[in-house]
Amino acid sequence: MRLFPKEENFFNFFEELADKIEEGGKFFLEMTKNRDYSAAKVSRLKEIEHEADGITHKTYERMHKTFLTPIDREDIYALVNKMDSIMDVIEATAIRIHMYNVKKPDDEIIKQAEILFQAITKIKEIIYGLRNMKNSKMILDGCVEINTLENAGDVVLRSIITELFIKEKDAIELIKWKEIFERIEEAIDVCEDVSNTVEGIVLKHA
Repeated sequence: MRLFPKEENFFNFFEELADKIEEGGKFFLEMTKNRDYSAAKVSRLKEIEHEADGITHKTYERMHKTFLTPIDREDIYALVNKMDSIMDVIEATAIRIHMYNVKKPDDEIIKQAEILFQAITKIKEIIYGLRNMKNSKMILDGCVEINTLENAGDVVLRSIITELFIKEKDAIELIKWKEIFERIEEAIDVCEDVSNTVEGIVLKHA
């Protein structure tokens, strides 16, 4: 049984965007683990972000040209807008790490990057599940898992910020790292926004 029997190309766009976000999240995680925020790496991440923008705009164009969309237009807009925002925040984070020239990459950032990538991977799963009614339970369970990851990200951030204010004596470095850590948590928060949008779509149509 088809969950949405109308315009199929939208699901191709959703899945293409999910793939691109996963590519960007994996690349950022590798940058973080390798402590490599060089101009070349940041430039490649920016390319991935631009590619995600292209998919997003392609989806908007199709939405405006399609009479019967598979889901409400506001839901299509909200979904791809939030998905694209994940890559925007990831790119902005990497740019700041490079631009701020921090004294040393903090090991704690790896924990955040791993949680972020787990959330992105789960987003890809639920996006790929959107085509069929039989996947509704899997999708809703996945949304709960993303919410759990976001809560874990909050816990990690609180611990990191507490330790940062205890250990970092250089006020400028403290300010730099605080913003970086908070931006990664923002990306995790946006993952939860995506899952909330997907959950609403499924509950509306299932």
